Amino acid sequence: MRIAVTAALCAALIVLTSASVSLAHEGHDHNEAAPTAPASAASRAEAATDAIELVAVARGQELEIFLDDARLNTPIADAVIEVETPKGPVKATLSPDQVYRVPAPWLPKSGTVDLIFTVTLNSAVEILPLTIATPNPPSESGGRSAAGHTFSAASLGLAGLAFAVGVALAWIVSRRTRKAAAIVSLMALVLSASAFAHEGEDHSTPAAAPPSAGRDVAERQSDGTIFVPKATQRIFGVRTDLTALKTYPRSIELPGRVIPDPNASGFVQAAVGGRLSPPDAGFPRLGTVVNKGDVLAYVTPPLQPIDVSDMRQRQGEIDQQLSIVKKRIERLEILVPTGAAARSQLEEARLELDGLKERRASLEKSRREPEALIAPVSGVIADGSAVAGQIALPNAIVFHIIDPAHLWVEALSFESVGAAQNASGITSQGKKLRLSYRGSGFADRNQTIAVHFAIEGEEPALRAGQFVSVLLNTDEKKSGVAVPRSALVRGGNGVDVVLEKIAAERFVPRQVRVEPLDADNVLVTSGLEAGKRIVTQGAELLSHVR
Repeated sequence: MRIAVTAALCAALIVLTSASVSLAHEGHDHNEAAPTAPASAASRAEAATDAIELVAVARGQELEIFLDDARLNTPIADAVIEVETPKGPVKATLSPDQVYRVPAPWLPKSGTVDLIFTVTLNSAVEILPLTIATPNPPSESGGRSAAGHTFSAASLGLAGLAFAVGVALAWIVSRRTRKAAAIVSLMALVLSASAFAHEGEDHSTPAAAPPSAGRDVAERQSDGTIFVPKATQRIFGVRTDLTALKTYPRSIELPGRVIPDPNASGFVQAAVGGRLSPPDAGFPRLGTVVNKGDVLAYVTPPLQPIDVSDMRQRQGEIDQQLSIVKKRIERLEILVPTGAAARSQLEEARLELDGLKERRASLEKSRREPEALIAPVSGVIADGSAVAGQIALPNAIVFHIIDPAHLWVEALSFESVGAAQNASGITSQGKKLRLSYRGSGFADRNQTIAVHFAIEGEEPALRAGQFVSVLLNTDEKKSGVAVPRSALVRGGNGVDVVLEKIAAERFVPRQVRVEPLDADNVLVTSGLEAGKRIVTQGAELLSHVR
């Protein structure tokens, strides 16, 4: 019994000693907070107030200082920064890339250095203490593992003590217990060795040194957050803003398309069928600017053989009547002076002769002169493909003229729309349109009602027929957080995501549920709280970081 008790005491003492060494050995703190930057990044520190955000990066023998607006993430280039260093105060200088720099020969190769930054901006002074930690360089000896653990003197002493106690207790028991003593000693040796190679670490073989610091690259961390250095943020043009919870009118989204203003557009059609011929300047091509009254083309009606025969017959009849009237006038001119004929007869004969000549000329003109196609309005040629010699059918559209400065949007709604409801539009390319109500129809068009809106203000480059989403405010109210459409990105699983800035160089994606609000914003109804810093510009680029 005493042998068993003694062996148990030895084993317990050895296990406790080994556990204390393996759980808390030199250079390893398992309760340490997660780092704010990847291990491959340059040594850095950050601090922020309600107004500004400062990031200091140790770059060799120089200290780079990024100073941004805490809310908008815009660089601040008109501040005065003084740094209290181990060698005394130093004033930072602003570089053309809007980065403040300070020579730092006092930066340690390993260890920490405490600095105090005094930032003066628009008569406001902020004092920000920072501590920059430089990692220890990897050792050349094999005693350091890949995780940076070392064999300390305390660890060796504890292991040796455990082994000696086990041997001594086994010897004291009895000579008859030499076999048990040997077993206990062997257990002490094995468990002591486990203090140097606990689970998950192999101290026997030295690992390769970690990558050298200084690679400031954007990368997605294992916890889902995105680390983006300040320099990369400025290249991406990242901007943020604080969210606020408000009540907005609920909006509905209607499908629509761009149509020309009916008062500023027109069709050029041929009244009769005929062969097209160009004017002196040629046919106007697509995009050509034309003015009202310009001749765009000519149409020469074709004459059938029967029409030609009939026309010649009529010409012959007119020519015969002309000859008869001329002879009558000649006789009257002789008789009128003698009083044998009245002067009125002569005048009537002359009027009849003029009428016959006009009929003859009109008949000849109808055979030779084509019809001129004239522009009804001023604008540009939006559609038309006239070719010389082409046969134009009656009422066929030869040219479509549109004024690009006067365009409308036709939307299809399942409900009646009133003039008091505000509307805005957005194209597939993200262009915003300001719309004003012009009217709605009363006849159903595939179970919908056509609603017309005029595009106000300076119009982007649009074309007739282009699809547009019309956002129409309703009387219903809804509470939520309004964010710009540029802040919304599509997640890998198809859900809508916004990026929240949780630190100066860290962003975390937040899944949200959104509803349309207007052409510029969407309404986040769940997944986002008020007072959060959301990326409003550059979110698409940040979402591609892997």
